[in-house]
Amino acid sequence: MATQHDIALTRALTGIPGPLPPSGVIHVSFPHASRFTIVGNHLAQHDGLSLTAIGIGVHIQSLPAGSRVGIKALTARFAEGETTIAAALRELETHGYLYRTRARQTNGRLTTRTVFCDQPDALLRGGAVPPVAVELVPVRPVAVELAAVAPRPVMTPAVPAPAPAPAPTPVPEEAPPPVRVPSRIAPKPPRRPLPQPRELTPELHRAASALLADLRRHAPELVLSEDDVEELAPGAAAWLERGAHPDAIRHALTTELPQPPKYPAKIVRHRLAVLLPPPLPGAQELAPARRTPVTPFQTCEGCDRAFRSPDPGHCRDCRARYWEAA
Repeated sequence: MATQHDIALTRALTGIPGPLPPSGVIHVSFPHASRFTIVGNHLAQHDGLSLTAIGIGVHIQSLPAGSRVGIKALTARFAEGETTIAAALRELETHGYLYRTRARQTNGRLTTRTVFCDQPDALLRGGAVPPVAVELVPVRPVAVELAAVAPRPVMTPAVPAPAPAPAPTPVPEEAPPPVRVPSRIAPKPPRRPLPQPRELTPELHRAASALLADLRRHAPELVLSEDDVEELAPGAAAWLERGAHPDAIRHALTTELPQPPKYPAKIVRHRLAVLLPPPLPGAQELAPARRTPVTPFQTCEGCDRAFRSPDPGHCRDCRARYWEAA
């Protein structure tokens, strides 16, 4: 069987016009007569999509309308897990190929409506959508044969014919809500920069590098290269400069890791930037607030009324009476 394939391949290569390239792929193309899908190079060669997202996008585009393309259905069809497929679907949504909206059916139930656009740029430019071809099947009329019956005169009084009953008013069916397609793709939020210490001393850089290189002892998945350690050392140094204990830093970087972690350096960088603790407060911030001195109560020597004053004596009314008497 392999020999037949080799012979057929050699014959096909011989029929290709022009010189063959010395390296790279060589295309042996035959026209498809059935079971084929037209896929644009903007999807097949997309530089912003992963290979998994491109493959799932081509697979969804090849399916007929009404096929299930949820995470559960794709996981049952392919060997990739739910996390990988969910990430690929989010990539297709980000680049405008896939839209998932909630639609209410006529019975009141909410369902997820999935729309796949094979040319997102044309959709954003307002391109026309080709109408759906509907085949109309003519209905053959049925001939009804009536038996001929001789008429007989009947002597009956004339009775007025009843008025025809009004035809029922047809109730229009509730149309499904339109699919709302976002006008533009929301940009991703900018990535937080790696924290930097105020002063990266040699001792601080050495301690941060040792902490990062030692992560694989506590989490075998976090194997960092020398370049990764050199790049991430300022972020770990910022944690140490803010008084974080090495055990606390190690716990923050190695707890609840995604399985399997594909990019250990990106995970460490993200956690160093997002989970950075605030600087330790100083003695002035931790000192209790000073209380405002309160003027004590005094007892008036003339009327025994209580009044506030730093020194004993008479209240305001008694002082006024004594002043008038004087």
